[in-house]
Amino acid sequence: MLNLKDKIIAVVGLGYVGMPLLNAFSKKYKTIGYDINQKRVEELKSGVDRTLELNNNQLKEMDTFYTTDINDLKCANIFIVTVPTPIDSKNKPDLTPLIKSSESIGKALNKGDIVIYESTVYPGVTEEICVPCLEKTSGLKFNIDFFCGYSPERINPGDKEHTVSKILKVTSGSTPEIADVVDALYKSIITAGTLKASSIKVAEASKVIENTQRDVNIALINELALIFDAMNIDTNEVIEAASTKWNFIKLKPGLVGGHCIGVDPYYLTYKAEELGYKPNLILNARHINNSMAGFIANKTIKTMIDNDIKIKGSNVLVLGVTFKENCPDLRNTKVLNIVENLEEYGINVDIYDPWVDTNESNITFNHEIIANPFKNSKKYDAIIVAVAHNEFKNLKDSDYDKILNQHIIIDIKGIVNKPTWRL
Repeated sequence: MLNLKDKIIAVVGLGYVGMPLLNAFSKKYKTIGYDINQKRVEELKSGVDRTLELNNNQLKEMDTFYTTDINDLKCANIFIVTVPTPIDSKNKPDLTPLIKSSESIGKALNKGDIVIYESTVYPGVTEEICVPCLEKTSGLKFNIDFFCGYSPERINPGDKEHTVSKILKVTSGSTPEIADVVDALYKSIITAGTLKASSIKVAEASKVIENTQRDVNIALINELALIFDAMNIDTNEVIEAASTKWNFIKLKPGLVGGHCIGVDPYYLTYKAEELGYKPNLILNARHINNSMAGFIANKTIKTMIDNDIKIKGSNVLVLGVTFKENCPDLRNTKVLNIVENLEEYGINVDIYDPWVDTNESNITFNHEIIANPFKNSKKYDAIIVAVAHNEFKNLKDSDYDKILNQHIIIDIKGIVNKPTWRL
C-alpha cells in the first residue's frame, strides 16, 4: 500500500464541506487549501470563516497554505474535490464547477497522484465525466499514471455535534489498491470509521440516495400536513400521537431547501430518465416539497384577509431566511420563495435573520436583512416564523405583540406558543 506519511493533500473548494475536511487533514498531513474565490481565500488567511464551520482558534491552529493559483498545487500528491454540484433553472445537474475544477487539477497532476471527489453526483460522473477532463489537461492516462477515488461528503452545516471526524465515511477507489489507499487516508482522520464500497459507482449511488430518501419521507409528511390542514387537524399533534409507535419515523412538515436534500434527487432522476425510466415517486416528492412555500404564502394571505387586513401595502415580517436553524447557510433557501410570493400581492416584506451577514445577503439574493425589529417601533400586520433559530425560540408572546397590529403569527417551525396558524 502507498505510504501516506509524507503526502501533501490539496483540498479544492473551501466552503461548508472543504474547510472542515481541510482542518481535519491539516492535523496529520501537509495541506493546501485551494479556491477560485480570492475574497474567500483572503478571509481564511486573516483567520475568518464566514460559514462559521470553523472558529477563530481552529483557523489559527491550522498549518495550511491557502491559494487561488492552481500552479501551487503541483507539489500535492492527493487532491480532494469538494466543489458544489448545483442544478440549473430546469432542475438539471449543473456539472460546470466539477468539470472546471477537474480541468484545473489536470494542470497540476503528476504521475502517481490520486484525485478524490466528494461532491454529490449521479453514478458514473467521476469516471465518465471527470476522468476525461483530467486526462485531457494533464496528458496522463487514468489508472496508469494517475488514479481516482470517491468518498461522498456527509457534512451537516451548523452541526457542532456530528462533525466531519464523527461521521462514518464511505470510500472507494478506481483500483483495488487505490481503494485501500483512499480508505486508509480517511480512516486516519475519521474516528467513526469507514466503509469501503466495491466501486466508485456504488459510492456515488449511496450518496445520492441518502438525501433522496429523506426528501421522499419529508414529502409524505408535507402532503399529510396539507390534508390535515384541510381537515382542520393539527399535524404536529397527529405526529406526536403516531410517533408513540416504535417503528414510526418522526419527521415534521416544512420547507426543504439547502445544498443537498432539495438538489440531490434531481441528479438521480436525471440519470434515470436518461436511461428511459420515469422516477415518478421521487419527482412527485420534489413537486410536493417545492410547493410548500406557495402554500404557506397563500395561507398567510388568507389568514390576513380573514382578519380584515388589506393585503396590498400591508407589512409582513419574516423571521429567518437561512435554509436551516442556527446556521448562516443561504444556499437554496425556500424562505425566499415565500417572500417572493407575498411580494407579488403588493405586500411589503421585511426579513430579519441574526445569523446572516447583511453584506452577504445582498450579494446572494438581493434582499435586505433588517436590524432587530423587536428594538424598533415599526408595526407589522403579520409575522412568519420561518426558521427555528435559538434567538426565535426564546421570543415571548409579549415580544410579538409589541410589533404586531394584530396577533397574526404564522408558525412554520412549531416554536411559537400561541400561533394563529401552524404548519
